[in-house]
This record gives sequence, structure tokens and C-alpha cells, in this order.
Amino acid sequence: MHSYFERFVAWRYLRGAQGRAEDRGFLRFITYVAVGGVAVGVAALLLSLAIVRGFSQEIESKIIGFGSHIQVSSYSQDGLIDAATPVAEQLRDYNQVTNVAPVVENFVLLRRSSESVDGVALIGVESPPPFMAGRVVRGTFRLASGSSSSPGLVLGQPLAQRLGIEVGDTVTAFSLRRQDDAAGGGPIRPRVKQFQVTGIYETSLANIDDLYVFTGLAPARDLLGLPSDQVTRFDLSVRDIEQVDSTAARIEREVGFPIRARTIYERQRGLFAWVNLQQSIIPLVIGVIVLVAASNIVGILLMMILEKTRQIGVLGSLGASGTQLRRLFLTLGALIGLVGVAIGEVLALGLGYAQMRFEIIPLPAEAYYMSSAPVSLQPLDFLLVAAVTLALCLVAAYIPARVASRIEPVQAIRFE
Repeated sequence: MHSYFERFVAWRYLRGAQGRAEDRGFLRFITYVAVGGVAVGVAALLLSLAIVRGFSQEIESKIIGFGSHIQVSSYSQDGLIDAATPVAEQLRDYNQVTNVAPVVENFVLLRRSSESVDGVALIGVESPPPFMAGRVVRGTFRLASGSSSSPGLVLGQPLAQRLGIEVGDTVTAFSLRRQDDAAGGGPIRPRVKQFQVTGIYETSLANIDDLYVFTGLAPARDLLGLPSDQVTRFDLSVRDIEQVDSTAARIEREVGFPIRARTIYERQRGLFAWVNLQQSIIPLVIGVIVLVAASNIVGILLMMILEKTRQIGVLGSLGASGTQLRRLFLTLGALIGLVGVAIGEVLALGLGYAQMRFEIIPLPAEAYYMSSAPVSLQPLDFLLVAAVTLALCLVAAYIPARVASRIEPVQAIRFE
């Protein structure tokens, strides 16, 4: 019975908020401002969380998709892993490891014509990496060409534009890797091989698109002069990304020197630190909006108490206790927060889906590694933001509610 009375009166105060006759619309206006402040704060916080989370997931998926969870390489002088087949079998025995991909990588010169020459990192793989295969914008990620004499080559869009390369063109690669017969300081004889461009990819990661070209494992070995059982590294995928650090440490410890295992988080420490900084700072800054909006409820409710002092006195004279009056204004503060949270979450949800569908907020790809702001809407974020906002609104409403509970009915009725 008592709770119904408090909810009923609080809802009447919220819906029919108005001041005294000389300025009846002012109290309603500031009540709407209070609800709107909470709504804007909630929407801003949810959108910032969604964008930062989406940005983090997009960057992480691109980096991991390109570079794998763990890279196993060698501390040896030439940086190569000998007897690659037994090492690969040993790596496949680990329960957490789901895929072991041998890779041959080295820097070469890529020549389209006498005026179009650039240094690139040639990567030889057995099969197209799924992430890279999904980023092809022209042609296909095919590591074999239509010609038996020229293996396939896939390169990034910016590099292709810079060198004037199109799908189907033939390019020449020069390897200046020092061979065993030149290890004593003799002349380095470059190895030359022609490739046919079968595809052009674009990840929006400038340091990848400008530098890396892909071909088959055998053609890469042939160009670099490597034997059939020698690789630069192994790219490993793991079952649980949360255990990637412990898996890498175990591999390095058990396989032994000169093998080393580095996780994607170690190799891209700077980029992940940048992402983590945004995840921690931006929601904190935007969260201040919610705190300020909730704090405004103190002033709103105190002003409402001032405007409705006589009504509060009448309620007290009719038997409403101080506890009931306190609960009445706590309920009113909670209603302001609840309506604001509902409006803010609907607004955030609508804007989030609009961004996902229409890409309203564009981004410079060269700076952010993507062409539009990514959004990841998580139900847990909506629940946590709603709970924290409502708690702040209740805390903010406590002082006005306590003031209302101490009003003397007789003095309040005489209040002008």
C-alpha cells in the first residue's frame, strides 16, 4: 500500500511537473532537462563503449588474422629453422595448437618495369591465410598462376597502385640473400624469378598493404635458394587465445634453443597498448557525462521540493510520514533515471545499428586502419550502464529526499 502511494505520487510529479502560476512551465522544462541529461549521458557512454570495443576487435582480428597467434622462429645466425618437418610435428602435438603453417619470408626487390621497382617482404605459404583471402579486392588469392612457368603472386592495393600493377601482369623478383658460397665475403649473386599477379588485397593496414606480397612455399624457397626442409618460421593458431602466453612459453621451454616463440601481443606491443589506452580512457571521460547528469538530479529535486512545499505539507497533514516522503522523492529520482536510461539505451541502439548498416562516421584508413568507425553492441554493456546510472540517480536523490522528509506540515502549508 505504501509503495503504491509513493510510486503514484512520484509518477504524477514527473508527468505533471509544473511550478506555481507565475512560471508554470519552468519546472517541467528543467525536469525534461534532467531526463534528457541522463539520456544523452547514457547514449554517449554506450556508443563510446561500442565503438572502442568494435575498434579493438577489428584491429585485433586484422593483426591476428595476418600474423597468427604465435610465431615460432629461430635464434640461429641465418634466422632459419632447419629440419622443419620434425619441428612441425612436435608443434602439432601440443593440445592448444590447432594449426601449424610453415612460412618462408625475406625481403626482395619487385620490378614491374625499369621505372617501377620497390622493396617488398615476400611471404611464401602453403595455402592462402583465411583472413587475407577474404580481403582480396581484385582477382583471387591464388598462389598458382595459369602459366606453369610463372607462379602466382598476391600483393596489396597501395603497392599495386604505386608500381602500376594489375591482375594478370608479370613481375620480376630479385633476391639478394647471401648464399653459402658468398658467406666468406665474396660477391652476392642475385636470384631472379618471374611471377604472375593473380590477386590484389586491401586490409587498410598501411604497413601491411604497402609491404607484403604472397606466393607459394615452393616458389619462395626457389627464389631465396632454400632447401625443401628449411623455413623462416611457423605460424601457429591456438584453441584458446586467453592461453596464448602460457602456450608460447611452454613451446619455447620444451622445444629448446634455438627455437623462440613470440605471441601476437609481444610482436605488436605498441599497437595493442594504443588500443588498450583508448579502452580505458575514453569510457572514463564519457562516463563523466553520466555522473554530471545524475548530479543534476540534486538541483532538480530540490527545486521541485521548493515549488511543491505546500503540497508536501498537505501530504504530511493527511498522514504521510517522513519515511514515506523520503521514499517518494527517492522514487522520483529513480523514475527520472529510469526514463533517461530507457531513452538513452534506445538512442544508442538505434545509432549503433545505423552506423553498422550505413557507416555514418567515416575514418581515414591511413590513421585508423579502417574506413569507418566499427561498432560492437554488447548486452552486458547495456545492463551495466543502466545499473550504474540508476544507482547514481538514487544516490543523487537521497539529499533532496531527506530534506523533504524533514518538512513540518504546518509550516509547509503556510509557505508562500
